[in-house]
Amino acid sequence: MRTPAGLCEISLTVNGKKKTVRTHAMERLLDVLRHHLGLTGAKEGCGEGECGSCSVLMNGQVVTSCLVPALQAQDATITTIEGLEADSQLHPLQRTFLECGGAQCGICTPGLIMAAVHLLNSHSRPTLEEIKEALAGNLCRCTGYTQICEAVAQAARDDHGK
Repeated sequence: MRTPAGLCEISLTVNGKKKTVRTHAMERLLDVLRHHLGLTGAKEGCGEGECGSCSVLMNGQVVTSCLVPALQAQDATITTIEGLEADSQLHPLQRTFLECGGAQCGICTPGLIMAAVHLLNSHSRPTLEEIKEALAGNLCRCTGYTQICEAVAQAARDDHGK
């Protein structure tokens, strides 16, 4: 299909559903998710890949979606915070963030949870140091990281991180 000058069609799988969007090749994946697909869970914090608020899983790896050009997401599998819900139930990490007080204002929470999902997918029983390292790319301005780390550790102990 012909697209207007400067636009391209990007096909990707988002939260298990095939999607095609018409966008500029260098538009950010964050904007494609938020503005084209209506998935507003990933937040723009810094726009420079430093805060992690826009983190999503792309082909199973954590990426800061504000730094990923749309064209790079061609044929990729993307999981956003919205894709963690199953049968109208919160993901276990979302629940432990609530139970442990790891969620504050909500700007950083989706990115932190996505980083934690990635960690628990690869290390079912991470140490505190591994949790801290996995979350190091995510900044929270509202709270210390103790409750956030407790939430990830609790999900791991409960075998609910996946």
